[in-house]
Amino acid sequence: MKLKITSIGNSAGVILPKELLAHLRLEKGDALYALETPDGIKLVAYDPVLAEQMAVAERIMQKRRTLLHKLAQ
Repeated sequence: MKLKITSIGNSAGVILPKELLAHLRLEKGDALYALETPDGIKLVAYDPVLAEQMAVAERIMQKRRTLLHKLAQ
């Protein structure tokens, strides 16, 4: 899909077609993250830093399940 860079005030922006927004499950006002990869730039609809933090939290919660259950009582 070809995207065109356009002027937005003193900056530049890319217009995302509604089909692409629907595919990414994004709406106006949502965040889009640009990740640098060996193949170029990848646009994703999730925060990769938050995703890694959540994965770490889930591993800790699984490992310390009994302790967390006792603390919740």
